[in-house]
Amino acid sequence: MLRCPLVSLRALEKSDLDFLYQLENDPVIWGVSDTLAPVSRYMLRRYLDHAAADWHEVRQLRLVICATADERPIGTLDFFNYDPLHQRAGVGITILAAERRQGFALAALELVLDYAYHTLRLHQLYCTVSAHNVASLRLFRAAGFRRVGVRRDWLRTPTGWEDAVEFQQVLTAPAASVSGM
Repeated sequence: MLRCPLVSLRALEKSDLDFLYQLENDPVIWGVSDTLAPVSRYMLRRYLDHAAADWHEVRQLRLVICATADERPIGTLDFFNYDPLHQRAGVGITILAAERRQGFALAALELVLDYAYHTLRLHQLYCTVSAHNVASLRLFRAAGFRRVGVRRDWLRTPTGWEDAVEFQQVLTAPAASVSGM
């Protein structure tokens, strides 16, 4: 388990079913997660049955973000599209709506940078953020990610097409805390 004063990160557990059901079925999040329809408990149970699969085999890893104060799950942090040759992976973060704007996402992201470098042996992380998602744009900048480009009309939304901002962080040295944690 990874821990700092504000959050801890841990592996998925079968007991996370109700939490994941709540998180995955929030329509507000669907626009940033490529989800088009509600996710059933049955599918989430199947997902949890295979969540412990080898990182090198499935090329993704989901960690649960818990509030350190009471260890309640408040979000997830995902590594995806792991490329072992180039030692990079995408990173995404989701926080329950009621828990946003309390510093949890930044604390989790800062905490995981050192883990990505030292444990997963990644050279870089990247992410794609909707140009309209001001909170996520601020988050990744605050965590030290650099904007490296814009993809025009990249994301289809119910109201039309949106640009996507590409961010990257090269992890060539141990990650230093951005906010002093």
